[in-house]
Amino acid sequence: MIDYIKGTITLITPTYLIIEAGGIGYMAHISLTTFSRIEKEHEYKILIHEVIREDTHQLFGFADHEEREIFRLLISVNGVGANTARMMLSSLSPAETERAISLSEVNILKGIKGIGLKTAQRIIVDLKDKIGRHAGGDEIFAFTDNTIREEALSALVMLGFAKSAVTKVLDKIIKEEKDLTVEDLIKTALKNL
Repeated sequence: MIDYIKGTITLITPTYLIIEAGGIGYMAHISLTTFSRIEKEHEYKILIHEVIREDTHQLFGFADHEEREIFRLLISVNGVGANTARMMLSSLSPAETERAISLSEVNILKGIKGIGLKTAQRIIVDLKDKIGRHAGGDEIFAFTDNTIREEALSALVMLGFAKSAVTKVLDKIIKEEKDLTVEDLIKTALKNL
């Protein structure tokens, strides 16, 4: 499975890009969110999600881990395919998507092309507990190094803990102790989960 491709972007459009690595040009479908972040880049490490079926082999590219994680959550919902998830992430930023789901804003989701009322409701029901943000949405954290938090969050979610529970525990720990390494943060969080 391809996790990322690091290479030269030879062509970029609002819906796909071609990135050359090792003499091979890979076409990856992208959202407008990713396009707006990397349209001026020449060398880039694009995160990849592969969709392999008997009739197609597609690559979807993302500028960051957050957008790819939201994409993967969206396609886990019955009735939401990769192109619909990409359309959602083109219409809303990852943070706006998380906020709409966590606050059960059906009308915002329903306003996206290809998303009907039932699909919007299913997305909210299936993902509300998996979305990591608090209901406030774009909460700005008081601590400076968000990378340590994100690495710890990613590690704990991969261990099988719910993203929402992990987020709450990590935020509490970081507010109390600011100078923790990733390892210390994960160990402390494991004691509280």
